[in-house]
Amino acid sequence: MKLKNINLTNPYLALPSLCYDRVNPTPLKKPFLIHSNQEVADMLGIDISDREALTHFVNGELNLNGSDTFAMCYAGHQFGHFVPRLGDGRAINIGTINGFHLQLKGAGQTLYSRSGDGRAVLRSSIREYLMSEAMYGLGIETTRALAIIGSEHSVYRQSWEKGSIVLRVSPSWIRFGTFEYFAHSKNFKELEALADYAIDECYPHLSNENDKYLHFFTEVMGKTARLMAEWQVVGFNHGVMNTDNMSILGLTIDYGPYAFLDDYDTNYVCNHTDQYGRYSFGNQPLIGEWNLKALALALEPLVRKERLEKIIKHYGRLYSRHFLYLMGKKLGLDEVFDKDFDFIKQMLGMLQSLHVDYTLFFRTLSRYDGDRKGLLKLGLLHRPMNEWLDEYDKYLKNNKTTEEIRHKNMLKINPKYVLKNYMLQEAIDEAEKGVFDKVEALFTIAQNPYAEHKEFEHWSKATPDEFKNQKLSCSS
Repeated sequence: MKLKNINLTNPYLALPSLCYDRVNPTPLKKPFLIHSNQEVADMLGIDISDREALTHFVNGELNLNGSDTFAMCYAGHQFGHFVPRLGDGRAINIGTINGFHLQLKGAGQTLYSRSGDGRAVLRSSIREYLMSEAMYGLGIETTRALAIIGSEHSVYRQSWEKGSIVLRVSPSWIRFGTFEYFAHSKNFKELEALADYAIDECYPHLSNENDKYLHFFTEVMGKTARLMAEWQVVGFNHGVMNTDNMSILGLTIDYGPYAFLDDYDTNYVCNHTDQYGRYSFGNQPLIGEWNLKALALALEPLVRKERLEKIIKHYGRLYSRHFLYLMGKKLGLDEVFDKDFDFIKQMLGMLQSLHVDYTLFFRTLSRYDGDRKGLLKLGLLHRPMNEWLDEYDKYLKNNKTTEEIRHKNMLKINPKYVLKNYMLQEAIDEAEKGVFDKVEALFTIAQNPYAEHKEFEHWSKATPDEFKNQKLSCSS
């Protein structure tokens, strides 16, 4: 379907008016298309071959059939402190196509911008555009993006930068904090209407169930537990796990000061605003549970407190089950049991003590055939690695899977590439000079991180020492 023929719907606007504020995008000056995602276009069923029309679309300039643009209202716990009203401060929803909500990030001020300008800069837009596709390529639930544009529009952060917009795509933008807003303000009718809407849209199989709100919370908890396990197993640190950044569909959303691990470090903090390490890499599963408790509190007007508390007690078990299963796959083991947590903890402790690159370790292990030289090169000290490999060899002897099949399966789950921050910075540095070759290269890697990509071999190595474990700002 041509862009000009799109018919948008806006089901969210059927909710009470407290849930949103109607606002029009403010287009950027002299916009130009940087990159587009054909796979997402196919998913939406739209034709993006007209680059000029696509640019105007992302810039919020096309007046489409059914267009009724708005920003969503929500609250949230930010670093543990409740903020009663937040909302889409720099994102504007433009409508829904084929069940996916389209949102322009960086399209100007809204009612919820507070003191902000409602804009996004080139560096943060490139990071979100590439990383959302990278997470999808890794098989982790995430929002996605259709396209990114640049401009000659000046935006001030620590210095003057160029404005950019990403057109983001998601089956839902509802957050834990959306429920917190109405619960805190005691707008219980709106809270119930929101819950009904969320169930009908995201969990339609629950619509006619008795205790549907309790079942809704149970499903959200399960998806959140799985997402936390996926983040931990792949080595992803979100950086800002506020309740307004938590999706009711268990999606990775709102990419800001995130990072993939360089050397394994459970204490790593990628957000320099996070002075106390609340959102450190190792703390993410616990924060997932904390945020679910905040959501449960918001749902108490609809479900008795003790029933919600009974459900949330299962979070730790669900998280551990997902984590153990996925880690067993990464290790190439036919079976794993609760007792094997000690073996996995031994491995992670070894990686941390030796400062081993997390992604490179597992990719190298994926071809392990008893020859330890490649693995021993990853750390300065050989004894801890040898001691762990002695145990690993015992596990492999219990495998029924052949070595060839084990290697094949491990190479499918242990990526050769993840988009580390130094790689993204290389692309950003070039993009700020008007060159987007590395954006294209990293997008290629993002879509298939398990392939060899011989032309990008240098990015599969351990992160150079001078770029390891960087911290980023929320404007990233």
